[in-house]
Amino acid sequence: MTERGSATIVAIALVSGLTLVAGGLVGVARLVAAQVQATAAADAAALAAAPLTFLPGDPRGEARDYASANGARLTACVCWSDTSFRSRVVTVTVAKEVVVPVFGSLVVKARAAAEFDPMDLLGG
Repeated sequence: MTERGSATIVAIALVSGLTLVAGGLVGVARLVAAQVQATAAADAAALAAAPLTFLPGDPRGEARDYASANGARLTACVCWSDTSFRSRVVTVTVAKEVVVPVFGSLVVKARAAAEFDPMDLLGG
């Protein structure tokens, strides 16, 4: 009894398995890239909003603009205006949508905080 063609079946199974693994790796890579981008957007948004809690301007609007410029959407901003010379911390949360094969559209979130001390403007 000869089993001609059995190597073809094994090769097809091997190629199919490798294709599934490669597809999974692409999905993981997209998620990691989206998380890194969301983190960068959150950092930028927090750093942009922090000085505007003391200086004239709209800290939440600035955070929204910086998050958007970095491909994310601002979902929360704890950034109240305070004209005192006390140090303050601005916290922002952003979301970024990513399309992952098989799973479809997912949302990754990132949070960042930035401290601002108005005394630094005076050199002290």
